[in-house]
Amino acid sequence: MDALHKLKLRRLAAADLDAVVALDAELAGRTRRAYFERRLAAALRQPELHLQFAAEHEGAFLGHALARVLEGEFGRTQPGLRLEVISVAPAAQSRGVGSALHRALEDEAGKRGITELRTTVSWRDHAMLRFLDSAGYALSASLVLDCALRDNPLLARPEAVGASERQSPGDANDWSAPAGDNFAQLARDAADVRLLAAKDLEDVVRIDRQITGRERRAFMQHALDEALRESGVRISLAARAERVMTGYLMARADLGDFGRTEPVAVIDTLGVAPEFAHRGIGHALLQQLFLNLDALRIERVETIVSTRSPDLLGFFYGAGFAHAQRLAFVKRLP
Repeated sequence: MDALHKLKLRRLAAADLDAVVALDAELAGRTRRAYFERRLAAALRQPELHLQFAAEHEGAFLGHALARVLEGEFGRTQPGLRLEVISVAPAAQSRGVGSALHRALEDEAGKRGITELRTTVSWRDHAMLRFLDSAGYALSASLVLDCALRDNPLLARPEAVGASERQSPGDANDWSAPAGDNFAQLARDAADVRLLAAKDLEDVVRIDRQITGRERRAFMQHALDEALRESGVRISLAARAERVMTGYLMARADLGDFGRTEPVAVIDTLGVAPEFAHRGIGHALLQQLFLNLDALRIERVETIVSTRSPDLLGFFYGAGFAHAQRLAFVKRLP
């Protein structure tokens, strides 16, 4: 089909919510109003962290794209843009609307000094895979990992989980327990795990600085705000032992991003104070997360880990995660 002439691109506004929800429901076969309400509200509250565009032609709403700025998830040092949703009305597909929306994201990302776009997609979503190919994406050096709670030994049979065999004391990325310890006991007794709160910011910044060697207060403030306000339910956690915070886990549970139609919890970042490494803190955080998600009837947990982080990969593999049926993609901007 011919490209649409005089296609208008503009920022999404609060008044677009009904149009966005209606188009998404038409494409997905179900409504995800709550998800889009939260994403639009977050963009209005923190415009510096969100890029959201609408496409219209002669007054008709034809599509939308939602993306979020990546700042420091799992040690990231350069800003990126996470493409979460890009949708085009069926009658306007194959007419350049999706490409125009993506170019708008790229142009704005360039103005902000962002040099890469990232996204994930199911390997079965052939239409989106073709779109990403045409837009210049390539497979990234990261893996999407997930686990089903019903199959995870941390939730189903904690006594069956063995401790890590790695021997690297002081490794800030090694959250596992030392070899030979009883994991079930560590998971219960390593720390007092509770919901993360706004008052925990200073401790989160301290632990992150110990791990990364950098001061990332702005990123941690934004991440904590997202964990407490933007997710559909509060599931981020803090661990305390010996009267101090020893670790944290920031996660979100939502329905809608990356084309998902079922709720999933996504772990964005996990940190353990180096002086508490090898004491089961990371496993305790994960186990409490799984227990909370099970009570919420959220059945799957996902995260993204770089292949250049073997310790982190080993931790998640040891906690029952495996390769997901999703692929991670990246597009480098000039």
